[in-house]
Amino acid sequence: MKIGLISDTQYPSAELSPNLRTAFEGVDLILHSGDILIPACLDLLEEIAPVMAVETGAERQFAGDSRVAEHHRVVEAEGHSIGMVHELSIPHIIALEVLPGVIGNRFPPDASLPDALAQVFGEKVDIVMCGFSHVSFIEEHQGIMIINPGSATWPNQRVMPGTVAVLELTPDSREARIIDLNAMS
Repeated sequence: MKIGLISDTQYPSAELSPNLRTAFEGVDLILHSGDILIPACLDLLEEIAPVMAVETGAERQFAGDSRVAEHHRVVEAEGHSIGMVHELSIPHIIALEVLPGVIGNRFPPDASLPDALAQVFGEKVDIVMCGFSHVSFIEEHQGIMIINPGSATWPNQRVMPGTVAVLELTPDSREARIIDLNAMS
C-alpha cells in the first residue's frame, strides 16, 4: 500500500503545488496531519486519493466531515498502526517541538517509547505521523517510525512549495521518503 503524507497546508487558498499530483501519483490513501486552514484543500487532495485527517479544533471548521478527526486518530494499514497527530507531545520529553534528534536526545533510554506513545494514541502504534514544526524528518526509535512530512506550502516559515512524504507498506515492511516539491521539475 502506498500512502501520501501531508501536513501544514497553511496557505490562504485551496491551491497546492502542481507537483503534488506527481509526488502522490499512485497513492492509495492520503493522510493529513493538521493545520489544514482551508477545508477545500481536502477536496483537492481527494481528487488524488481518499483522505483521512486530524485537526485540533476540528469541530469548528470540519463539523460533520468524516475525513477529519479531532486531535488524533489511529489508521490501520497492511498490518501497521499509524498514529496521526498534529502536534506530537510525548510523555517524558519536555520540548517545545519534536524536531529531528529530539527523541533520541531527550527520551529517557530506560523508558519505553511504545508505551509512551500508547498513552498519546490510546493504543499501541508502530508508525507515528505528525506535523506542526514544518520541518520534515523520518526517524526510528525503539521500533517506532516517526514521520513529519514538513509543510507542503510553508516550509521554514516561507510561502513556497515545501515537502510531503510517501509511506509504502507491506505486512512485513515499511519504507518512507520525503519529497521536496520545490525540487521537482
